Formats: sequence, structure tokens, C-alpha cells
Amino acid sequence: MGREKSELVRIAERFDIEKKLEDVVPHGNGHINDTYLVTCQAEAGNTVRYILQRMNHEVFKDPKGLMENVTGVTAFLQKKIRENGGDAQREALNVIPLREGGSYWKEDDGTFWRVYRFVEDADSFDVVKRPEDFYESAVAFGHFQKLLEDYPAESLHETIPNFHNTIDRLHNFKKAVEADSAGRAAQVKEEIQFVLDREKDCYVLCDMLASGEIPLRVTHNDTKLNNIMLDKKTGKGICVIDLDTVMPGSALYDYGDSIRFGANTGEEDEKDLSKISCDLELFALYTKGFIEGCGGSLTEKEIRMLPMGAKLMTLECGMRFLTDYLEGDHYFKIHRPEHNLDRCRTQFAMVKDMEDKWAQMQEIVEHYL
Repeated sequence: MGREKSELVRIAERFDIEKKLEDVVPHGNGHINDTYLVTCQAEAGNTVRYILQRMNHEVFKDPKGLMENVTGVTAFLQKKIRENGGDAQREALNVIPLREGGSYWKEDDGTFWRVYRFVEDADSFDVVKRPEDFYESAVAFGHFQKLLEDYPAESLHETIPNFHNTIDRLHNFKKAVEADSAGRAAQVKEEIQFVLDREKDCYVLCDMLASGEIPLRVTHNDTKLNNIMLDKKTGKGICVIDLDTVMPGSALYDYGDSIRFGANTGEEDEKDLSKISCDLELFALYTKGFIEGCGGSLTEKEIRMLPMGAKLMTLECGMRFLTDYLEGDHYFKIHRPEHNLDRCRTQFAMVKDMEDKWAQMQEIVEHYL
């Protein structure tokens, strides 16, 4: 668990949760934050559950700004959902404040903590088990874009500066290659060259945002399938979670990251690269769902650029895994030696397969214009 249960109980009880706390246990398998499930007994006798998280302040260096983003966006979403006749308790994250006020707690050891209400009667999945789940996640992430189209994107803090700035990612990658601080560059010459051969791609979306060719939007920036809660009864995507990386950006980031993760026929850290490809049926299904969820809020240029969003987010992710490997694995949690290298190779295999299927991907997107 990393911390004594008594410590976790003490921290959780600083928040405005039900007073009879029964249990705290580890929850989920996220790469960045430490997450716990808190179970409480309400006065009425029913069980109420919460998510307690330690925010990784080494990754998110401005927890205050992060929580300002989260509270602002969740309040906006809840208002929109209520106006649309929805259930704001289940269809948006609910931040539980401290008993003394405020959205997060800072421990004496410098760690930062927050609590959300647990979304009951819903599941999230790490991999696509049913095409319907992937489609529902597309609709949900698209609807997330639609609900937030009027939110002032420029007012959001950059919780990780330059997170999807592929030009900056490329520069950091080159620095990591040159520094070779972990002495690993000689082992990964082929992977390094793979990035350098696609250097021009890294400028495409950043240049289009800078010129105004595509609009600046509120984006989630981590649109994996497991960041959607699916209703257990209906199978519908009901709630977008993990809002730490909500920032100004492009809708193509959100779409592309979903394709990168969900349309891949293999695991993110699969060693057998023959199992890695871009499933065009899932690509088409997600494209349909995302455009439907966006409800007409995407521009024609954004729609036409969807394949590039998919390719570039996959290339960027592989570049990030490779950069972390070159620097000694200090960002992503690893569970075996060369874990980040395995992750990097799956992303690059996916990029290559997209390139081989580029004409088909473009045809699919044209169909949904």
C-alpha cells in the first residue's frame, strides 16, 4: 500500500466524507498517482464510497493550478449536465472538499491529496474487450468536447507544460539522446532513427494551432478507454475521469490518443510486435462515435486531420517512452527492465502500421464528414 492504513484514514477524514470510515484499500493501476478506494457507512445505513488520491507533485508541479482546473471544469460540466436533464452526480466527477474548505490537502511531508465521489454501478476497462465499449468511449469523449466548447480554454493552467507540444517533445527527445545519461543510446539506434525520420510530422498540429487553422479547445489529453466509466446496466459511457491533464489543446489530441490506445490490436507493452496493428474496424467505429459525440462542434479541417491526430499522438507517446528509457525510467512506473523500451516499440509499430494503411484511414474519415 505504500502508507500505513492509519495514515490514509487520517488523511481521508480531513475531507467532507461520511464520518464512519470502514476501509481504505489500493485501487486501480494508474502510472502516475497513488489511488485508494475509501468505504464509508452513512447514517442511513447505506455504503458510500470515495476515491482518495495522492497527486504526483513531481509530475504535476502545480497542484493548486491543477485543482483549479479540475474544480472549474467539473462545476461547469455539472451545470451543463443538469441543464440537459442529466445526473450530475454520476455523469461528472464530484470533488469532495476538505471539512475546513478547499479542494485538496497538503501533508507535512509535502504530498498533496484529494477525494472524489466514487462513480457507482460503472466499470472501466484497460483494453477494448467489446467494440461497443470502444464506441461508447468515443461518444463520451466527443460529448466531453461538446459540453466544454464554451469553456474558456485559455483560462486553464498547463498542468504539464507542453504536454502535447510535439515540437517540444522532439527537442527533449534529442536532448536525451545527446546526453545519454543512462548509457542506453547505443542499444536503441533503430528506435532513435525512427523518430528522426518523422521529425517533420512533429510540427504539423502545433503549427496549425499557432496559425488558427484549427481551434484551441478544452482537451482531456489522456483519453484511454480506462478513463471512461461505463454504466453496468446500459453499457453507455457516463463519466469522463482523470482530469489531471485537462488543458488548452486540440480535439485531435483527444481523438488521436484514443485511437493510439484503443485501436491497437496488442497490449501497450507487448513484446511480440507481430501482434501490433491498427484495427481499421475499431478506427472507423471510434471515428463515428467521436464525431457523433462532438455534436457538430468539430470543424471540417479538424475532421480531415483526424488520421494525423492518431498517428502523431502515437508517435509522441512512443517518443515519450523512449525519452524516459534513455533518461533512466524516472517518469513512467515500470514493472520490469526495459519496460519503457517495450512500450516505445509497440507505439512505433502502431505508427508504421498506420502509415501502411494511411489511404484507408483517410477514406474512413471522408465517409464520416
